[in-house]
Amino acid sequence: MTPSSPARQLPGTSPLTWRDLAPEILRQRLVIEGVPAGPVDDAQIRSYLSALSREVGMLQLLEPVTHRSDLYGWAGWIHWETSGAHFYAWEQPRLFFSVDVYTCKAFDVDVAVAFTADFFAAGTIVAKSF
Repeated sequence: MTPSSPARQLPGTSPLTWRDLAPEILRQRLVIEGVPAGPVDDAQIRSYLSALSREVGMLQLLEPVTHRSDLYGWAGWIHWETSGAHFYAWEQPRLFFSVDVYTCKAFDVDVAVAFTADFFAAGTIVAKSF
């Protein structure tokens, strides 16, 4: 299967069918999106990802990595012993950020969301945990 090919559908399944293939492995996901008080830059992303690690009790293995695309804005990533988090920030067409957290260690979603809202002085923030 190539990266651009559609997902393989097996007989008796649908594209919306989901089941936990590894129930013995804890996986926790959280998406946080919001509107920051101002544009987000490299230093803020690095500081946020390191501080988020401490806030949710994750062991940081490497310093955060960031990159800026002229077309799409900032992106950042941090590697934790128990997985990691990605951060994306736009200035155009609007100020906006999106955080994707994936861990194999349980953490407090409310702590992560409140910390993120405070860190970016986000007047509007939403989150989905699954």
